[in-house]
Parts: sequence; structure tokens; C-alpha cells
Amino acid sequence: MTRVHAFTDDALADLDATGVVEALRAGRVSVGEVVDAAIARTQQVDGALGAVAHAAFDRARDEARRPRAGYFSGVPTFVKDNVDVAGMPTQHGSDAFVAGPAREDGDLARMYLATGLLPLGKTQLSEFGFSGAADHVRLGPVRSPWSTDHYAGASSAGSAALVAAGAVPIAHANDGGGSIRIPAAVNGLVGLKPTRGRLAQDRMMRQMPVRIVSDGVLTRSVRDTAAFYREAEKVWRNPLLAPVGDVARPGKARLRIAVVTTGIGRECSPEVRELTLRTAALLERLGHHVDEIDNPVPDSFPEHFVRFWSLLALVIVRRGRKDFGPTFDPARLDNLTLGLARHAARSLPRQPLSIALLRGSRRLAARHRASYDVTLTPTLATATPLVGHLRPDQDYDEVMGRLMDWVAFTPLQNATGEPAISLPLATTADGLPQGMMLGAGAGREARLLGLALELEEAVGWPRIHA
Repeated sequence: MTRVHAFTDDALADLDATGVVEALRAGRVSVGEVVDAAIARTQQVDGALGAVAHAAFDRARDEARRPRAGYFSGVPTFVKDNVDVAGMPTQHGSDAFVAGPAREDGDLARMYLATGLLPLGKTQLSEFGFSGAADHVRLGPVRSPWSTDHYAGASSAGSAALVAAGAVPIAHANDGGGSIRIPAAVNGLVGLKPTRGRLAQDRMMRQMPVRIVSDGVLTRSVRDTAAFYREAEKVWRNPLLAPVGDVARPGKARLRIAVVTTGIGRECSPEVRELTLRTAALLERLGHHVDEIDNPVPDSFPEHFVRFWSLLALVIVRRGRKDFGPTFDPARLDNLTLGLARHAARSLPRQPLSIALLRGSRRLAARHRASYDVTLTPTLATATPLVGHLRPDQDYDEVMGRLMDWVAFTPLQNATGEPAISLPLATTADGLPQGMMLGAGAGREARLLGLALELEEAVGWPRIHA
């Protein structure tokens, strides 16, 4: 396995985003030095990782002379290439059209950049975020810096690869079936999918019949994730949710934790089950009450989730020219997108049932939360696949079967709207990160962050450059 990283003795050193803020405020480094270091690091690793979709380095250097205000003022970042940033194209990981520069920031980017984060460009994703692995027929895959023989995870893979490799300390991600948590899990990062409606969202995401997509960040430390949510809600806050606030210390409450090692309709591998039970034992040693339970989610859930997921592909196929302009050509979509669209077209009469059941999953979650504060599962059912395993030009049924075998835990919270966080708590026998996921009730991000800080303090996270 080839490991790739850019950590070195420059202005970024091995600082997390909060550490960069502290160094900037103390005058130990300048914004220009930090941005130049991030650009150099990105250029050093991206040939091996394939993570950058659009580079805006000259613009970033110019902005470094007059950085925006905000807690993260001058901290370099990347934005995933499915949200609009003024002056940059939004290509959605697809060859089906040619995107021009966005005229203005979307709602998410406006909020994200108002925290002071300074964008170096956009990161690569799977086509329209449909696959659990960012693999492009023409450009190739986004590879994990922990092993370039392996995928960097789901559609936020480009952001994850750059954060894990040390190019930037924090990057934007979003999650419609696990795409914050999956790349966090396979790259040794912290990835919190927040409660539905926690952050501002672009119009396309808000208009879904079930709002399964949530935006967030990928970081190397819990304190960075906590700081981002603290600062984001100073810019934009949903009045229907209690604020996350400033979560700076481990939680003190001892929690009732359910452990589930069986995926929804799928078994996890023996190794992943064992790693999950070791995490459960750690939680018990820390004084939490832990019960292993059967998965309470019906085996039919994946069928309904995939049916709804496929509807999004059908909308793209049928509305592509209207939404993406006259260059849109559905024949240039990859096999996975087209296969999902065909699946949706065949099952349209059953779509209302699937939408109703996904919306109703909130009631199932509420019943579960009456007994347990937090649920521990593995983030993924198996170890990270080798590059090529999920190529989107393969037979649709074959790729979907492989995806469902791997992504057997994360989609539930996209349906319920609850928060869940993947933490780098386990390592496979091959030395690859294997994330563990903690889920809680709607609005309970502070609980998850407090528990994550406790676990980080107890065991620490593996370091790619150790």
C-alpha cells in the first residue's frame, strides 16, 4: 500500500483548523503563508489522489491579501463541486454538460464562507453524488491517501482525501446517504452529518420530497468540527432547533448506548463486527451503559431508500437541459446514474409509498430514542474496497449490489433527519482506518460532539504521518 501525505515543516505544519486560527492570531504565520503552503501541498498530492475538480489558486492568493472576517479568517479550505461558489463552475462530477462559472454563491457557500474560510477551489465527487465511491470513467477514482490502492469513500471523497493528506485542515462535504460519514470513516477523519435543517442549504436540496441531504465539514479533530458548527450558527441558525453552542469539553453525562452490528438487510464482516464491539467495550470502560441489540430498522428500508434515491437520477435525466443548460447530453451520464433512472422509471407507481415510509422513519427513530441516548454502529459494513470495485461503467445491478453490501448503516439518518458522526476509532488488520458511527436524536449534535471529545481524549486518532 502506498501512503501519500503532505505534512511538513511549513506554515501549516500539522495544525488543525483551530490551530491555524491560533497561529494566525498570534502572528506566527500570515494568511499568505498559510494559503501558499496549502496550495503547494495540494499540488504535491493531487496527482496521486485525483481530488481537485477545479483549482482557484490565483483567486485564493488574491483573497489572502484581503481575507473575509470570521473566526476562520484566512484558513484554507475546499468546497465540494456540487454547490455554487461565485466565479467557479459547478460540474457535479459529470461529463454530461459543460458548466460555466456560477454567477453568485449558493445559500450554503454564502454561509460556509462567511465563517472566514478561504476557498482554494472545488473537490471531486461521484457523478451527482450517487455512488459510494468517487470514481469517474474519464478522470479515474479519488484515492485514499492512506492507501492509493483504495477508494477515498463516497461523494465527498475529494474533500476527505485533501484533509487527510494534510493539504487543508477542513473542507466542505455533504451527505445524502453517508457522504460525510463514509469518507471520514475510510480516511481517518471526523465527519458529522447534522440534523436536517441545521445549516443553510441550496434550493435544489431544499426542494426534495424527503430532504435527505445535509451539508457539513470533514476535519482531523473534533474541536474543529465543533468550532465550525459554533461559528456557522452565528451566521445562519434554524430557530426550530436548539443551538449547538460551544462544545469545548467532553460530556459529563453517562449515556444509554445501543450497539448494533447488523446492517439494514446486510451483515457486516466479522472483522468490522469485532472492531465495533471493541469500541463498545471502550464506552463501557468510560462508564456508559451499553446494550447490544438487534437492528430495529425493517429489512425493507434499503428497497425504499434506493427507490427514492433513483428518483433523483430520473429527475436529472429528464430535466437536465433545463437545469444544466443546452450542452446537457444524457448519453454522457455514467452507467450508475442511467441505471438508477431506469429503476425509478420502472417503479414510479410505488414511489409515493417509499416517500411516505422514509418520512415515517422519524417515528421509528423516536421510539428507539425513548430507550437509548446514542446508537453505536460501524460506519461501513466492510473494509474499504480496492479501486475498481465500484467503477460506474460496470453493470448497474453488479455495482448496486456491491454498494449495498458496503453502505449498510449510513442511509438511515438521511431518512430520519437525525445527526450521526463517524470517528476514526478503529483500524483494520491491513492498517486502514475503519470509522465507527454514533447516532443521536434530532438536535443532539452537542451530545455527539461531547461524546466524541471524550473518546478523542481517551484514545486519540491515528496519524497518517506518524
